[in-house]
Amino acid sequence: MRPPTFDVTPEARASGGAFLRRQLWSRPPVVSRKDVDLAGKTAIITGANSGIGLECGRQLLSLGLSKLILAVRKVWKLDLSINISILAFIERTKSLNRLDIVVHNAGITLARQQHNKITHHDEVIQVNYLATALLTVLLLPVLKSKNPSRPGRLVIVSSDVASWAQFKEKNSTPLLPAFDKKETFDGHDRYSTSKLLGQLFLTELSKRIPASYGVVVNLANPGLCYGSGLNRDSDGTVVGFIFGIFKLVLGYSCAVGARQLTDAAVKHGDESHGQYLEEGKVLPMAPLVYTNEGEKIAEVLWRETMKELSFAHVEDIIKGIST
Repeated sequence: MRPPTFDVTPEARASGGAFLRRQLWSRPPVVSRKDVDLAGKTAIITGANSGIGLECGRQLLSLGLSKLILAVRKVWKLDLSINISILAFIERTKSLNRLDIVVHNAGITLARQQHNKITHHDEVIQVNYLATALLTVLLLPVLKSKNPSRPGRLVIVSSDVASWAQFKEKNSTPLLPAFDKKETFDGHDRYSTSKLLGQLFLTELSKRIPASYGVVVNLANPGLCYGSGLNRDSDGTVVGFIFGIFKLVLGYSCAVGARQLTDAAVKHGDESHGQYLEEGKVLPMAPLVYTNEGEKIAEVLWRETMKELSFAHVEDIIKGIST
């Protein structure tokens, strides 16, 4: 995939120096009601019971949002580790009078490998990648049919760490089962790789589903934030303590990080479809995405993902949209 025209190269954006500049001297733009009025509109945020998701919800409400649905294990129940829960959630969205915005914020990171009790896949890959891909595809027709003003907006939370993933499994055949092996597990890299897989998936999805369909799907990076609870699996450990200090020194508050999600959800149109947003503008994804190697991996990943999610007929949904 050739990168669009950016004001920075993928490699420069992914550098440690650029990360430090963003964290120490840059702040995401604030969206005010003078810029955007969400009166009459409905939004769903996953993982919104605390942290960045909760703050994003508050910001959308401050813009006049009429209905906010918190998609967590309570309120509107959604458990991303269980495919049946995702399917039931999608059915419930069909009962809405309208749906304008979905912010997919939920995700996990684990210090020790766990396998999903139903699919037996690595739990981080199951929740952060496969469940995200499933939810994204199933929401496309819902967002189109329930949004009279169009386009609908679907924001998927990404991360700086996608650019730094070692991705030791990238040459494995098949690819997805390689993540299930204990010998390749590294907690930090598994989370990083799950976010990279999300970027590769979106590049393939946007090739098949144009923005003209009526739903804009983009990625937003909230940056490193303290108080989000994302790394709670490491609480009480030496590594967790050190990383906690690191976040306090360099991190944004959840309220500041959430601005990136809010911006991606309400301020950008077709130009952001299939793209990565940071600092209020479209910027490059991980450098691998734009290489020949990355393009080949993305194609393999797409085929395996379609097969893995065939129980929900995701490929038929996509073909029905693109024809």
